Amino acid sequence: MLSEGNQSSILTFILLGFSEYPEYQILLFLVFSSIYTVTVVGNLGMIIIIKVNSKLHTIMYFFLSHLSFVDFCYSTVVTPKLLENLVVEDRTISFSGCITQFCFTCSFAVTETFMLAAMAYDRFVAVCNPLLYTTIMSQKLCALLVGGSYTWGVVCSLTLTYFLLTLSYCKSSIINNFICDHSVIISVSCSDPYITQMLCFIIVVFNEVSSLMIILMSYILIFITVMKIPSASGRQNTFSTCASHLTAITIFHGTVLFLFCVPNAKTSQLIIKVASVFYTVVIPMLNPLIYSLRNKEVKNTFKKLVVAKLLCYLI
Repeated sequence: MLSEGNQSSILTFILLGFSEYPEYQILLFLVFSSIYTVTVVGNLGMIIIIKVNSKLHTIMYFFLSHLSFVDFCYSTVVTPKLLENLVVEDRTISFSGCITQFCFTCSFAVTETFMLAAMAYDRFVAVCNPLLYTTIMSQKLCALLVGGSYTWGVVCSLTLTYFLLTLSYCKSSIINNFICDHSVIISVSCSDPYITQMLCFIIVVFNEVSSLMIILMSYILIFITVMKIPSASGRQNTFSTCASHLTAITIFHGTVLFLFCVPNAKTSQLIIKVASVFYTVVIPMLNPLIYSLRNKEVKNTFKKLVVAKLLCYLI
């Protein structure tokens, strides 16, 4: 038994992942590799499109570019290891590698939580205070909202990581998941994880409640304002500006709340794995698709970039 990170380099965990379904390993590899390819192309493509199109140099797309960056990083921390474990026999991961993966995934997850809340506040100001929009959503405030999201994500991650490092672990343990999240790491601990469990619970509840309160209050006020618009077309056009963000929020927080409510029992392990795949692998792919498919400017810029690239190859 090793304590407080002593000789942590010789600690190894075995990530079972989806090894109980050997007949589907190749199929899962093809599916997840395709999803990851779309995630990388979609999110990096969104960042490039926003950068090259001056019409997209707006506050909303400033937030969206950072959301795309977070999604790209989040998926990159998780998916390559998942793909590796689907094609190799050795599914081990070092203690330091497991803790590092948790640290980054936690940081990006919390950052995305508050980035979506900041985007909800942006939509609230745009709809409810359009004349004061540029004044309220100043460059300084936008930088503070984005910087605050990253900072709080790092604070939460480092705090939980520190308390995980204070636990004792056996030299070799089996993790019945494809990712080193907080619950599976403490499940292989050989010491009492009560303090870190309670701390994680408090942080998760605080983050969810505070971010959802911002989102709900923003959209309640948006709804009240929109319903005062006399014309049906005006109401529809205003709602359409919020549709992509509402879709992203619903998918993200719906999955988080689902994972939070599922009991941690053996009978629900497959459900937890599938939900975790959706949360860590699928959602980062969906966000750029949600925003690009509903935006003509993004689609037009993408077409121009593709045509320009094809012309370069032809010439």
